Amino acid sequence: MAAIELPLPAPKPNRPRAALGWLGWSACTLVLLAMALFVLYPLVLIVYGSFIVAAPNGTKVFGIAAWISAWNQAGTVQAIINTIERTAVTETISLPIAIMVAWLVARTDIPGKKLIDNFMWMAFFLPAVPVLLGWILLFDPDYGIVNKVAMAVFGLDQPPLDIFSFWGIIFAHMASRSVSAKYIFLVPAFRNIESSLEEASHIIGCGSLATIRRIVLPILMPAILITVAISLIHSLESFEIELILGPPTNFYVFSTKMYQMMRASPPLFSEATVLGLAVLICMLPLILWQQRLLSTRHFATIGSGFQHRLLRLRHWRWPIFMAIAALGLVVTVVPTASLVLGTFMNIFGHFNLAVVWTADHWREVLGDHLLLRSLWNTLTLGLGAAIVGVAWFALVAYVSVRTRYAGRGALDFITWLPATLPGVILSLGLLWMFLTVPFFRPVYGTIFVLIVAVLINAVTTGVQLIKSNMVQVGYELEEASFVLGASWVYTFRRIVVPILGPVLISVALYIFNTAARNVANIVMIVTGGNRPLALLQIDYMNDGQYESAAIVGVIIVLLTWGIAMMARAVGRRFGFRTL
Repeated sequence: MAAIELPLPAPKPNRPRAALGWLGWSACTLVLLAMALFVLYPLVLIVYGSFIVAAPNGTKVFGIAAWISAWNQAGTVQAIINTIERTAVTETISLPIAIMVAWLVARTDIPGKKLIDNFMWMAFFLPAVPVLLGWILLFDPDYGIVNKVAMAVFGLDQPPLDIFSFWGIIFAHMASRSVSAKYIFLVPAFRNIESSLEEASHIIGCGSLATIRRIVLPILMPAILITVAISLIHSLESFEIELILGPPTNFYVFSTKMYQMMRASPPLFSEATVLGLAVLICMLPLILWQQRLLSTRHFATIGSGFQHRLLRLRHWRWPIFMAIAALGLVVTVVPTASLVLGTFMNIFGHFNLAVVWTADHWREVLGDHLLLRSLWNTLTLGLGAAIVGVAWFALVAYVSVRTRYAGRGALDFITWLPATLPGVILSLGLLWMFLTVPFFRPVYGTIFVLIVAVLINAVTTGVQLIKSNMVQVGYELEEASFVLGASWVYTFRRIVVPILGPVLISVALYIFNTAARNVANIVMIVTGGNRPLALLQIDYMNDGQYESAAIVGVIIVLLTWGIAMMARAVGRRFGFRTL
């Protein structure tokens, strides 16, 4: 039977709450002003800095010389082309895979869902730099274990794989967060779909693929669009993978080109700032487009009669599970095992020594007092940012989606701006802010400064994820609670939070993960007293101690994975069984 376009009933507008009173308007205004201070003010300083030019006599003057010089730097055009190519290939491959895996886990009876989910979370939490060390140990063209084995078994004269190549960089992105992050962002939205819509599609003769294309994907458009926008932004500013794998083949992208400018002698800070602002300018149309699309369409799929049923895969259940489980095993266990292996090597990557293995590196790192201080700083930073961030992001999302506050459009727009700036440039703006605002100077050098930086870095993803799930919740659920006399606090706690519980915990874990692994956004404002593990790891690498850096990476993995398991257990304890 031919597939039939299933007509959806004409939607009623997803009405926001009643007009705000004076107290509500004041609270929303404070939220907007706080966002403007911590986001717009550093941005203004960055824009101002891009027009500051050093005169021959050493004085600073105002001009456009940096804007001209930035685009005349050797390799800038090629870096832009490389960025576009790498981003296009990565996103084209990873998005369909993430959508399919999220649909299988959330909407079908595939076995081993917890195992697949754990693989995705583990891939998301694995820090990029240490994992890259693991992949290099496997796929380096000179000493990579896989290449050595392949050449010996098949009699090859040349190594078949090279991690230091364009496709090696693509593989590193796919095996780290390109697929796993999209999966984590999309799963809560897939679980919130009303099953009756899919059942109606099947009743009139549509197959599974037609149902996904005509029913599931249109309903999930907010989550998909936001996921795509966030992925594009993060992909454009990707730094660590290209910084390590790109130089041997002279492959530079936008972010590494800016880093190269800032490392020049003398440093080209103004030119690097110009390139960072160029990313912002390019992303503005995407931000405005998604805002317009989400404001003119209705996507509520959870109502008072919400039902959740699973599609039966029948004889395809186990073959599909084994394929996904094998993929998860390759991108998580294999690089992690290689990473751990590298921590016990006398010299990283050298198997031809008289003494290849040693535990001396572990004794040295664990006996370093800097490790305990950095571990405490990381825990304080991650937990503090996660607690404050979830409450703050949920409030911002609620004001944007559920109120008639006149500034909600501006508030939503501001939340997108931090993600459009490369991390190093944003860190420079925050440094200027904390040094130029007298009120902030006393807290410079404390964990509070790093928490602010992490929250600004995570605000785009956190707020938009909560929003994409919040717009799927029909307002009649809250309206019914209000009619029965419940307060807003009671309604939010008993109606909104249980429905949004999975995504709130996902956002909290995302914030903690960002705090534990982020380098670019805090590198300019870190001091000796508030240095976290991620910066300690970079210090070891700068000193050539890759074995010690790998050990710190293993500790970061264990820390973030342990926090994730604890958070998921707490979520299930409070009834969030979809986690």
